[in-house]
Formats: sequence, structure tokens, C-alpha cells
Amino acid sequence: MSGTSISIVEVGPRDGFQPINEFIPTAQKAAFIDRLYEAGIRRMEATAFVSPRAVPQMADAPQLLEHCATKPGLDVQVLVPSRKQAERALAADARHLAFVLSVSPAHNQSNVLRSPRESVEDFRAIFAMLPPGARVRLNLATAFDCPFDGPVEPGETLELVEALASISSDAEFCLCDTTGRVTPDRVGDLFRGAQQRFPEIGRWAFHGHDTYGLGVANVLAAFQTGVGVIDSSFGGLGGCPFAPGATGNVATEDLVWTFAKMGVATGVDLERLLGAADMAATLPGACVGGRVRDALGAHSRRSENA
Repeated sequence: MSGTSISIVEVGPRDGFQPINEFIPTAQKAAFIDRLYEAGIRRMEATAFVSPRAVPQMADAPQLLEHCATKPGLDVQVLVPSRKQAERALAADARHLAFVLSVSPAHNQSNVLRSPRESVEDFRAIFAMLPPGARVRLNLATAFDCPFDGPVEPGETLELVEALASISSDAEFCLCDTTGRVTPDRVGDLFRGAQQRFPEIGRWAFHGHDTYGLGVANVLAAFQTGVGVIDSSFGGLGGCPFAPGATGNVATEDLVWTFAKMGVATGVDLERLLGAADMAATLPGACVGGRVRDALGAHSRRSENA
């Protein structure tokens, strides 16, 4: 696969910070964004427009969006779970929305207090209000597994994709392993099935968690089907507050190291990224993961002691 490339979406500033109870000062969040940008990250889910009561950590979304606007070439997407929050985001000059809904009715009810079909109608309204030049991604949570009901049948996910694609097949469709319990064979099978059934959809992405240590393997399974956009979080930060037991996202540094060994370009400087990940590991209450940071750190310490 030498000579190919992959687009990494750094979701740490949103998905990584979201479950941390102690509020991270806005200036500190901005400093993390700066470090990630300096490491070569050029697409980032920097924050979310959600209810400050439900997710207090995201209360400073407008300020962070304004800060990101100072970074040339940075593609900033913001998570929105409803029409109301999409309106807030667009009013704050967001131009790349990531609309989230769940395949599982139980998870969608827990997450956004409505059924998946009601969320589809929310997306219809959001799509109609998008200003010229604005883009949208669709995050299909629990595409493989639900924390409440267990494995999700592929047909259920494909039916939801079909409903959304009837509104816009130009959106980027991201299939999300919300719990981290899926295995690479199921990831590959679902993406191949989706690509075959919906040839009109040109952009697919994968979002995974590393709960059972299969994060990188699942990413590679998606990549091998032609998926060119992968979500990850520096330091392996993450964990869904509405998915009990889910641990952090796939660590960005694990992906950068793996793809570099495979000859696949990411555009990310691993050394600078590791510096940001080391800082993230010191955040009070952070759920940290990944393997590469610890492995390279141990190697460095051995070299210093030799």
C-alpha cells in the first residue's frame, strides 16, 4: 500500500474531552488545538454544540470555533445532535457539521431523547438550512453494537443509511463502533455491504474505540475496503458518556505509527503528536489509552539509561 494516504480526523478536543468531569479551561483547550495543528493535523472535530446542562465540558463551543478560525487550512467540524444545536452552530459560523444519530433506538433515546427516525427528520431540516459552501457529515453511532442491546444487525444500519442517503448522498457517512466491541471481520463486511448497496455515496469514514484492544485492527479493516477517512484521538482520550463501559477512541499516535510503517501518508509529525498526547495524559479525570506512546517512551528511557 506504499504511496497511498489516509485522512485522519482528530476528535480528541471533542470526543476526548467530553467525558472529563472537571471543566478544562478554554485557553487550555485552545493550546491543545494549537499543538495538534502544529503536529500536522488538518481536520479536527474541535467541539460540540450540545446542551451545556447535559455536557458542561462543551459549553465553550463558540469560543473554540472562533479560535480554530485563526488556523489556516484547518478543516473544523463540530458535532451537533439536533436541529436546535445545528442552528446554534451555524449562527456561530460553523461550516462543517457532524450530525450524530444512533442506529439503536435505545441508544438514540438515551443520547438525544428521540427515535432514530425522528433524528432522520432532524437531519432533513438541517440539510435544508445549510448555507452555501457548508458541509455535513453523518455519524451513525452504534452502527455495529449497542451498549444496551448488544450487536446491531447490519440490515438495521443499512436501512438507516438508506433513509439518510435519500436526503443527501453527498454527505460523508461515518459508521461508528461506539462500544469498541466489534471485530475486524464485521467492520470489513459492513463497509463492503454498504459500498455495494449505495454506490452513490462517495465518502465513507470510520470511528472506533479501543475497549478490547482492537481499535487499530478495526481501522485497518475499514481502510482495506477503501475507507479513506478515520477518526482518532490523541492519547487515546475518549469514552462515550452515553455508552457505559466504552473506553477511549483509537489513539491517533497508534494510527500515525502504524500507517507510517505501512508506507501510508498521514501528514502528521509523530514526535510533535506524542508531545500533545503526553500533555493530555496529565489531564485530571482523562481516560487515556493507546500503545505507541508507552512503547516509544519506554524505548527512550532505556536509551537514556544505557
